[in-house]
Amino acid sequence: MLAALLRLLGKRHRSAMKLLVTPRTVLRWHAQLVAKKWTYPPRRPGRPAKPEALRALVLRLARENDTWGYRRIHGELLALGWKVAASTVWEILQRAGIDPAPQRADRSWAKFLKAQAQGILAVDVLHVDTALLRRLFVLFFIEHGSRRVHIAGVTRNVTAAWATQQARNLLMSLYDARTAGIRYLIRDNAGYFTEGFDAVFTTVGARVVPVLPGVPRMNAIAERWVGSCRREATDRVLITGERHLRLVVDEYAGHHNQHRPHRSLGQRCPDGIDAPEPPAVDGPSRIIRRDRLGGLIHEYSQVA
Repeated sequence: MLAALLRLLGKRHRSAMKLLVTPRTVLRWHAQLVAKKWTYPPRRPGRPAKPEALRALVLRLARENDTWGYRRIHGELLALGWKVAASTVWEILQRAGIDPAPQRADRSWAKFLKAQAQGILAVDVLHVDTALLRRLFVLFFIEHGSRRVHIAGVTRNVTAAWATQQARNLLMSLYDARTAGIRYLIRDNAGYFTEGFDAVFTTVGARVVPVLPGVPRMNAIAERWVGSCRREATDRVLITGERHLRLVVDEYAGHHNQHRPHRSLGQRCPDGIDAPEPPAVDGPSRIIRRDRLGGLIHEYSQVA
């Protein structure tokens, strides 16, 4: 094109012009056009990249199950519908800095004690003085693993026969799987916890562990519930009698089991351990309040 345009000019004018490009530049441009036409985009060797959802799921399974190796995780993925090779799982774990072998199991005290707590049941007695200065007693049981409280009974006089019968009633109210899961019972050395009381639990395979004299921390979880019940309920109400006390402690136990968050349970209530997490709130939402014990305790929930 440049040559054709130059031919339109006279020889005298062509000799006076100074071109911005040289013939070598034009040839280089042509070579680049040829290379661009016949050069195809490079293809990366190997298999395509793994989906991010698969990578996140593999890391989640490894994080939540520290005894699973990459073969165990691979089997779980197949059951979930992911058609992947075991080597793919191994590669994902390696790149994340996680040992694909099961030797990465955590042996910390926190996890050890949490696993042990699933089979521990504790019993204690809460005493309350009525408005007429009569002392009443509340026998209760608490599960260490779930922090679930069971109010066994309220009485003016705790006797060995009464305590033993309340223990039988508790085991009959639990379904078989939870009864069979009780491995230890923690109790103090009060006179009403006799051999007959212990026999109720030893017959289901549990071992009775008495608290040492002067060491209430051996039954710390039960003692903690006593303190919470006093601060949030019984110390704020004038108790008139057995029936009134039973109403108050039953209502507080319901609040404790169904709504009150616990740090040891990830800020969940005992009855909501296995419930799905509530949806995240991004904006204004409607919150309703439920009153317990005449307004002494407030429970809040989000309207769906």
